[in-house]
Amino acid sequence: MQHQDERARLSDAYHRFAADEANGKSPLYEELARGVAGDDEILDFLLTLPRQKRQPNLLFAAARSLVGTPADWNRFRRGVVQRKDALHALMLMRSTQTNEPGRCAVLLPILASLPQPLALLETGASAGLCLLPDLYGYDYGGRRLRPVGAHEQTPTFPCAVTGATPLPDMLPNVVWRAGLDLDPIDLSDPGQVAWLEALVWPEQTDRLARLRAAIAIATANKPRLVEGDLRRDLARLAGEMPREATRIIFHTAVLPYVASSTERAEFTRSV
Repeated sequence: MQHQDERARLSDAYHRFAADEANGKSPLYEELARGVAGDDEILDFLLTLPRQKRQPNLLFAAARSLVGTPADWNRFRRGVVQRKDALHALMLMRSTQTNEPGRCAVLLPILASLPQPLALLETGASAGLCLLPDLYGYDYGGRRLRPVGAHEQTPTFPCAVTGATPLPDMLPNVVWRAGLDLDPIDLSDPGQVAWLEALVWPEQTDRLARLRAAIAIATANKPRLVEGDLRRDLARLAGEMPREATRIIFHTAVLPYVASSTERAEFTRSV
């Protein structure tokens, strides 16, 4: 009975992913999620993994890494069933360390409005792509910003704004930057770069192109990444931030992975 209840909850989670997240954004992932939700064999396979390793983004990215992007549900299912052991091992090893540099477009209006220069510390930094907001271009509709000396390959991140958005006049002046992550991604490792690319949904070709351009910038301007846990190691790294700069500690998507509400509150308090 307990196993059936767990399977039903997991099925519901994949139905929600299909309806709330993939719908209108990824027809393929919507189809795959609905297929998983109704397939007891695949659900039972997922239940052999720890709870935090059963999520759709991890399953789909790992499967694409092993057998390529499937054309439809039937090919996806066949690949999963044929490569169960390898898929299980890969999902245990990997995590959804999506590093979306486009999030800098949302951060930039605040960063540019603060007293300059800035010191940036990102928790859950992944490959550190969001530590480089001063090296990307931005398109806010009526206003575009590009770094001085930007190349044709410099990515430009689009961002829809409202009349209340404080549009920046210039890029921030960043004099210190560092990232903290449980398992920082090494951009000199082709396997780790391939995993970052696999986490981009298959229809998002523009996003993939911008990611690759941001990776090239990060490879040439390597941000400092420190292996550590935001719950224990933040204060030590924050102590290195220069006091003559405006010190900013931020995250773009890591706190949902801190399960304990008490630990999330402690993170806020410590910052």
